[in-house]
Amino acid sequence: MTDTNTSATANTSATATTSATATTSATATRMLAGAELPVPGRWQIDPGHTEVAFIGRHFMLTKVRGRFTGVTGTITVADEPGESTVEVTIDTASVESGSQARDEHLRSADFFDAGRHPTATFSGRAAGWHGTQGRLAGELTIRGITRPVTLQAGYLGHVADPWGGERAVFTAQGTLNREDWDLTWNMPLAGGGLLVSADIRIEIEAEAVLQP
Repeated sequence: MTDTNTSATANTSATATTSATATTSATATRMLAGAELPVPGRWQIDPGHTEVAFIGRHFMLTKVRGRFTGVTGTITVADEPGESTVEVTIDTASVESGSQARDEHLRSADFFDAGRHPTATFSGRAAGWHGTQGRLAGELTIRGITRPVTLQAGYLGHVADPWGGERAVFTAQGTLNREDWDLTWNMPLAGGGLLVSADIRIEIEAEAVLQP
């Protein structure tokens, strides 16, 4: 009898836990036009699980990858997905590219000028949203210069974390011309062309936690 009761209690507890998790998760997502989407609300970006990466070409051939580790911000999901907004701040000194010398150069006045412009910002709004995909149109400010930017964006899914948080995962990508922000440093190559490409690929993946 003791074993049976213990087993029954354990099963009941497991069922209750599973039910509670399902209920909690259900409150963090919704079905809209056949697609599962995060519920309206303020979702705070988790810097430790968010990457803003960039890819350029060295000698016009080799891909050089870098990222910013200091990223903070908020995604505000609206009742109508196409009215959702995002506000992001990037610590320009947090740039990492796998080379200390290159990182120091990127922080210098030749590029991000982190001493005078410690942050870059992006403010955007969803557009043309269908299901879990759409665009993110907004303004990117680097070195005090603001230019319009449009990225392809998407919602990848939701997970309930082990600490009681509700997380939504988003992605965005696009190609920018760095010279639009006066990031014009370069060196000509003897055979023609330039040392560093003007076009830079941006790839973003962000985890955001639903706020009370």
